[in-house]
Amino acid sequence: MLGLELVVVLGAAVLAGNVLGQRLRVAPPVVLLVAGALIGLVPAVRQTQLPPEVVLLLFLPVLLYWESLTTSMREIRTNLRGIVLLSTVLVILTAGAVAVAGHALGLPWGPAWALGAAVAPTDATAVSALAGSLPRRQITVLRAESLVNDGTALVIYGLAVGITVGEEHLTLPHVGALFLLAYGGGAGVGVAVAWANMNLRRRLDDALLGNLVMILAPFTAYLLAELIHASGVLAVVVSGLIMAQVAPGLIRAEHRRQALAFWPLATFIINGALFVLVGVELQYALRHLSRSDLRDALIAIGVVSMVLVAVRFAFLFSSAYLIRAIDRRPEQRLRRISDRARVVSGLAGFRGAVSLAVALSVPETLDSGVSFPGRAFIVFVTSGVIVVTLVVQGLLLPGVVRWARLPRDTSVDQEQILAETTATEDAIEALPQLAAEQGTAPKVVEWLRQEYEANLATVRARGAGGDDDPALLHNRHYTDLRLALIATKRATVVRLRERHGSTTPCSAGSKPPWTTKKSG
Repeated sequence: MLGLELVVVLGAAVLAGNVLGQRLRVAPPVVLLVAGALIGLVPAVRQTQLPPEVVLLLFLPVLLYWESLTTSMREIRTNLRGIVLLSTVLVILTAGAVAVAGHALGLPWGPAWALGAAVAPTDATAVSALAGSLPRRQITVLRAESLVNDGTALVIYGLAVGITVGEEHLTLPHVGALFLLAYGGGAGVGVAVAWANMNLRRRLDDALLGNLVMILAPFTAYLLAELIHASGVLAVVVSGLIMAQVAPGLIRAEHRRQALAFWPLATFIINGALFVLVGVELQYALRHLSRSDLRDALIAIGVVSMVLVAVRFAFLFSSAYLIRAIDRRPEQRLRRISDRARVVSGLAGFRGAVSLAVALSVPETLDSGVSFPGRAFIVFVTSGVIVVTLVVQGLLLPGVVRWARLPRDTSVDQEQILAETTATEDAIEALPQLAAEQGTAPKVVEWLRQEYEANLATVRARGAGGDDDPALLHNRHYTDLRLALIATKRATVVRLRERHGSTTPCSAGSKPPWTTKKSG
């Protein structure tokens, strides 16, 4: 199938899937998966297979970088212990439990561990897409877990494949060295790329060039980490988290405006396309299994899905009560969450793009020319587990959230109101001195003071929660009238263009023809 045709099909599927998901009030990833499975029935698409490099080297760095940029470093530090346990110990336990189940279903130990490594990590983009109704703290922990646990899973996968092909040996010092290289090397590369990014952004005035550096950053971090056999995922995440901290004081406003227009759209398209491709890949893997293998694979999908949920729930509850027994500090008690909230977190362990990329990375043949044992089985089971976690858990999660009756999270609103109030108060206080330094006319100073005081009254009223407050009504009427005036101006400009500019269209940044003064 031609690449252009595939691009059009993917774009149309992402558009239709999201529209249909909104109409049916179903999470869009669920609809996109179904759309991908249906697209896989088209004869021209049947032989289309998603190369693992596309996910690992093209899609994943962009998605992880944006997730890192929009994740709170402060909340990661607050919940660091839980995040580290979830992204390392839980991944190892999950991979081991799935490996035992896979071996019991007939896979050799090496391929069974490869399957475990593929389905062990949760997916950051799936968590963001499907768990948006959760409190801020839970979202932060789930996203941070998903950002970091890929490194652990990829080390386990490398060991499993290496042992299967006879290139690796399983000893504690060797495994420890691999983990140290993956995490230490990945973090070091992330810091180095962030440092280079910061220095370039300080020197670049052009918004286009500055955002080009931003686009290159995740790919550069991933590439450099892979060259030294470290975790490319962790390098991208560390680089993104650092930039999220320094960007507000470093990057100019015009750079930020352009980035905020580009990145959400780019990640939305890439994320949607990945969910569609998972559905397509499920069809591809299905056609490479015999009837008996298909029966075993379907059983394995059910077994592995139950193992994933059981291990996650067992770890979340046991680790919480173990920490409570060991750490009895008052600040630790403040971080506790209810058992109902823990049930929600247990159900929010979605699998996605990384799992698919790991499964597709399993080599088709060994160096001896013999096929890798159970590769088609691993790809199909991984694809099926992704579908089960996204569809079944994704459909169950809203009902479980309602059952949990989680308290409404107002921390973000409170912090925003505090920031706006404090910043506006400081600006009003600094107004006389700044006006004197710049020689501003008294009328302009008074006009700005009134505008800032009105804005401050609006913010304070919003914080008090009174919808009928006069300041809020004034702001609402002002905003509505201003938007109406802007719409009127736009209609006038369009009318003038149609009347005067039908044969001489204006280019971006040029003056319209009716404003040009004729020379005499």
